[in-house]
Amino acid sequence: MDLLVVGTIAYDSIETPFGKVENALGGSALHFTNAASFFTDVGIVATVGKDFDLSSIGFLEERNVDIRGISIEDGKTFRWEGRYGYDLNQAITLKTELNVIDKFKPRIPDDYFKANFIFLANIDPELQAYVIKQINKKAIIVLDTMNFWIENKFSALIEAIKKVNILVVNESELREITKEYSLIKGAKKIMELGPSFVIVKRGEYGVFMAEKEGIFLTPAYPLEEVFDPTGAGDTFAGGFMGYLANVGEVNSDTIKQAIVMGSVMASFNVEDFGINRIKGLKYDEIRSRYASFKRCLHFEDIEFK
Repeated sequence: MDLLVVGTIAYDSIETPFGKVENALGGSALHFTNAASFFTDVGIVATVGKDFDLSSIGFLEERNVDIRGISIEDGKTFRWEGRYGYDLNQAITLKTELNVIDKFKPRIPDDYFKANFIFLANIDPELQAYVIKQINKKAIIVLDTMNFWIENKFSALIEAIKKVNILVVNESELREITKEYSLIKGAKKIMELGPSFVIVKRGEYGVFMAEKEGIFLTPAYPLEEVFDPTGAGDTFAGGFMGYLANVGEVNSDTIKQAIVMGSVMASFNVEDFGINRIKGLKYDEIRSRYASFKRCLHFEDIEFK
């Protein structure tokens, strides 16, 4: 098992201008694993309540996902209810029920500690630090967060960021952490803390990446139909880290390739509600969309005279 994710599993109720769904499978760990499992073996650490139907994620085991790290606790599974208008970059949270994740403390099976790639989804930064202390010290660690933790546990978040290799956030999160509007200036501040790469998710506008050698930009894959952006960021992270774990190397070139693969996987996620589109995805579809994306990005060199 090369890749470990620590995050949440949830039941999501979502409404967009194009439809609605109730109690759909979701959560950061599930969206991440749904994408990453196309590229590598994944171990998932999360907690659910006794109302959760484990058979509903049986398809993950068929992809060699190790679910022993999912603990079942007394109480109900985390639930989130949200609505989107025609600006699908902005979700309106209608209801959040933390339930069992309010007291979540990751229980990590011993053999998970050998994973070479770790994704810490947007859970409490104190829990992220707790996991970092236990895992393989040579592992590549990627951390995500959200505005709630920036506003309520800023010091703990900064301490966690200092210990990871890659930070993955969206534009507003980077600006709130660094107090810089410029993504370039903000990324430089983060790299001064320790991470070698800063990856900024920009929704329909694509991805920005900064490293000491410079920056990299890619657009989002253009789609005619978008139904539900929920989980797209975690799906991006799953494609990104699944690819990195597959190639087993982390450098400027593989990071850029992984960003493209993450963007490809996120483009599938938004085509249906919840995890449905990627749950039924075929590997040939991934290969085909990657080829289409590459054609969109390619142009011949210009000769200046």
